[in-house]
Amino acid sequence: MIDTHAHLDMPQFDGDREDVIKRAVDSGVSLIIDVGSDLSGSRTALELAHRYDFIYASAGIHPHEVKEITTDTYKEIRKLITDPKVVAVGEIGLDYYKDYSPRDIQQMEFINQIRLAKEFKKPIIVHSRDAREDTLKILKDEKVSEIGGIMHCFSGDEEMARRCMDMGFYISFAGPVTYPNAERLRSVVKSIPTNRLLTETDCPYLAPQQMRGKRNEPAYVRYVAEKIAEVKGLSLEDVERVIRLNVYNLFEIGDIDKTGRRTYKIRNSLYLNITNRCTNECFFCTRISDPWVHGYNLRLEGEPSAEDIIKEIGDPNVYDEVVFCGYGEPTLRLDVIKEVSRRVKDMGGKVRLDTNGHGNLINKRNILPELKGIIDTISISLNAENSEKYNKICHPVFNGSTGSPFTYEAVKDFIREAKKYIPEVVATIVDVPEVDEEKCKEIAEKELGVKFRERRYNVVG
Repeated sequence: MIDTHAHLDMPQFDGDREDVIKRAVDSGVSLIIDVGSDLSGSRTALELAHRYDFIYASAGIHPHEVKEITTDTYKEIRKLITDPKVVAVGEIGLDYYKDYSPRDIQQMEFINQIRLAKEFKKPIIVHSRDAREDTLKILKDEKVSEIGGIMHCFSGDEEMARRCMDMGFYISFAGPVTYPNAERLRSVVKSIPTNRLLTETDCPYLAPQQMRGKRNEPAYVRYVAEKIAEVKGLSLEDVERVIRLNVYNLFEIGDIDKTGRRTYKIRNSLYLNITNRCTNECFFCTRISDPWVHGYNLRLEGEPSAEDIIKEIGDPNVYDEVVFCGYGEPTLRLDVIKEVSRRVKDMGGKVRLDTNGHGNLINKRNILPELKGIIDTISISLNAENSEKYNKICHPVFNGSTGSPFTYEAVKDFIREAKKYIPEVVATIVDVPEVDEEKCKEIAEKELGVKFRERRYNVVG
């Protein structure tokens, strides 16, 4: 686990700081970013970072304290920022809730510290309270997308989160996400793609519900991660892996596994990544540009054999299901699907195939009878309510091929045919704005007679 925002430098930890850090390590915390909020705190944060290899620091002046900034303040902040263990400029931003510093000074020093971060090419850690529009305007005007950063202890709505993510920001959640009355905040968590999520404590403040009323500390970041896992329908291990990758991508610190995965576990399902080739070029797919799913790299060095896959599966009964679903179209490797599925079924496992529905076009025959008895569930990407939209969204390679059926109609025929051979058939769409969900649902359930499921376009895995 990672705590991306702690204040171990603060006097609340003077009596037992080493014990607090030991408890964090014992609880599974592998990395802490100690965030400076004034000059003294930034110095102490860096001292801690030098004492512990898994602690990193940031340096900056909190909006409460910016009224005290002088020319000498910036001279020292500049020195601190040059240290390799200082990974960000922060905590900086705007706070109109308490207004401890005049708002014009807050805005001016927020801008000055952003420009300092850009000069040193460091991401920023942003505090924003009751200052939404001014925060967003300054971030946009200052072109912070060039450096990115974190919206710390996020308390805004989905629109604010989206606008921040569009500028390259990660959205970090702290103890409040665990509070009983925080349903609105949890709905924001649900809407955010995991590759933009971070966890923090903001200790010594904002202890999670399980420790409410006590001093917060990095060990309690587990409760934040557990709540995010619950909201996202993931395992704690999934969330930890994702956060680790996000921290690495933002700060270039920590360790990640960059190995291209042939099999990968999410929740309690095992996914099989057997090819990176596909017969669609969907505009929302990151297969080429960013082939990561929940912290796993799915870019294959080479296509695995059936035996390779079977070996990695082991006992399929330890999983809820084994799923053919990677960054590519599995039916391009029909023989591997059939061999692996037969072996999994022989061992008592359950098999699902996620496909774009091009299997018959790819293999130039009806492949569905060959899947009878070895595939329990098939999920087929309908993706649009008519062929014009389908072509615009998916860019199938078959359009215009001499003698090929029209691809969208072929997908619908594949769904109809699948009902004859596969016990459970589900037609899916991705909720991009162009698609009429209700019409797609009607086509799936009434015209094709199968189940229907909508997938979030920015949420993979």
